[in-house]
Amino acid sequence: MSKSIRFSSTGLFGLAMFILCAIGASAHAQEVKPKPPMYTYVADWQVARANWADMEKVNAPVNEALQKSLADGTLVGYGTDINLVHELKSETHDVWWSSMSLAGIVKVLEQARGASDAGSAVLNSAKHWDEVFVSRYYNWKSGSYKNAYTRVASYKLKDDAPDDAVEMLSEHMIAPLLEKMVADGTVLEYEIDTMAIHTEAPGTFDIVYIAAKPEGLDTVLASLRETLKAQPLSGQAFGSMVVDAGHRDELLKSEGAYK
Repeated sequence: MSKSIRFSSTGLFGLAMFILCAIGASAHAQEVKPKPPMYTYVADWQVARANWADMEKVNAPVNEALQKSLADGTLVGYGTDINLVHELKSETHDVWWSSMSLAGIVKVLEQARGASDAGSAVLNSAKHWDEVFVSRYYNWKSGSYKNAYTRVASYKLKDDAPDDAVEMLSEHMIAPLLEKMVADGTVLEYEIDTMAIHTEAPGTFDIVYIAAKPEGLDTVLASLRETLKAQPLSGQAFGSMVVDAGHRDELLKSEGAYK
């Protein structure tokens, strides 16, 4: 992740060493190594409330195309979300899919556009934008899901954060916690995303996880509190790299499938 500001190598090295010592302070901490890049395309829609009930019908042919792409291996996952906590400028609905290549993302985009109803009054009257993310830290449970809940926590890095800040936090703090939640079935999928196509300025990252049940949201938060209690320096390390005012959350009701 590039930065527009140059730093002194001594100051940056000192901060990096503090972070590594802090997030590795617990003997129980396990390191999660990065995986091959996984790309995710998200189509966001801000739909008028009067049209919310029609979105499932609008999404049906697109979901059929996405299911075919999952079956043939082009995709590793896809789904739809309904935003439960609305803002004036936020989406109400989204459709997304994930692939191990940008080529897969683009091929499925063309298929999804072909399956969409170009004359749809619901979509043509809605505000729309797209995002493309990349993740090196992720895991999932194979199979389909419905009535799950997705939590998205977005953070902005400080200007003096190390270039590999997201990697350090992911490997030593965030991914180990969420790996345990996947293993015990609390979480169906997680990923730590940065933008692959920068429609916004670089320097942000998202922590995303899908809880199988509403209670899973509380379970993850409780586990996070226990981790910070046992490893207080981890919280300090995280806080040393992110801008408090840059934090945003989303809570979504979700359905989809993973390979």
